[in-house]
Amino acid sequence: MASSVRSPVLRALKPLFNFTLHDTLNPRPRTLSLRAFSTALSPPSKAVVYEQHGPPDSVTRVINLPPVEVKENDVCVKMLASPINPSDINRIEGVYPVRPQVPAVGGYEGVGEVHSVGSAVKGLSPGDLVIPSPPSSGMWQTYVVKDQSVWYKINKDSPLEYAATITVNPLTALRMLEDFTTLKSGDAVVQNGATSIVGQCIIQLAKNRGIHSVNIIRDRAGSDEVKEKLKKLGADEVFTESELQVKDVKGLLSGIPEPALGFNCVGGNAASLVLKFLGRGGTMVTYGGMSKKPITVSTSYFIFKDVSLRGFWLQSWMSTEKAAECRVLIDHLLDLAREGKLKYEMELVPFDSFHTALDKALGKQGSQPKQVIKF
Repeated sequence: MASSVRSPVLRALKPLFNFTLHDTLNPRPRTLSLRAFSTALSPPSKAVVYEQHGPPDSVTRVINLPPVEVKENDVCVKMLASPINPSDINRIEGVYPVRPQVPAVGGYEGVGEVHSVGSAVKGLSPGDLVIPSPPSSGMWQTYVVKDQSVWYKINKDSPLEYAATITVNPLTALRMLEDFTTLKSGDAVVQNGATSIVGQCIIQLAKNRGIHSVNIIRDRAGSDEVKEKLKKLGADEVFTESELQVKDVKGLLSGIPEPALGFNCVGGNAASLVLKFLGRGGTMVTYGGMSKKPITVSTSYFIFKDVSLRGFWLQSWMSTEKAAECRVLIDHLLDLAREGKLKYEMELVPFDSFHTALDKALGKQGSQPKQVIKF
């Protein structure tokens, strides 16, 4: 989980050199007092840091960090890939509910290879492929040192880009399908934001269980091509928002039952469209608000349809006793990715082009695939 104190990289630096990231970013003459005995160190690291909250393209910069002490229970991981998620952007902006104290290193999930381990570490060895599980702050750097409890060893055959992105979005999709309504083969779900990574995962995970999906996308140029892509993933129906400006949206469904479960990551009118599809006693789960518009619900939905409105936040779920399930579910999702049963569009970008990838993630170049930094 995101730490409420300085990055572990910085905490490890402090006892050895008695300085913090603030000193690295604002160097001044000082005398370093080294310990009298030899200690294991990580290699120097290149990292994306921010000293204050604000627009990510303005407050982030790439700097070099000195070696970090690798304590007896620590694992030093050479990062291989890490995505730029919307929640990463929100943490930098300072609007995410849980975020590291600044100055901080960005990034929250990723995949890496064990470089070295502390003397008391068991079960992990150099060369192992690992992910932070649950996710942890400070992943946008070439070497990360954290306690062994943070790292989870995964199958070395796991596709790099999927290993880097498997937790935040695919696990959200899986939990939302499991946690709110008992669905059986032949049932249906409805969602907006269907082109998002979570949306694509919901389509495929539902399809694997014989569950129909009704999908809503925003009006855009090339919407027919988008519909075709989603149907190839397993979507049963895909509608643009303007196509649903009719009184009886359920009349548009052919042979699909009224959805019992809906997912909203947009808000505003797009959330209302999800509600229009739900059957009596249906549940709409909100896990995002990309439009930044409120959800407005007609009184009739509560009285005559008895709908329920719920929310899902993966970070909260992983803070409960259910967190023990996290690693088992990740193995399951990675198995699906290796088998080609779970796929989504991503773009691997060299670390040297971080700010180009950040601009794409911020929407400066229109709709873009998930940006994944390759170290």
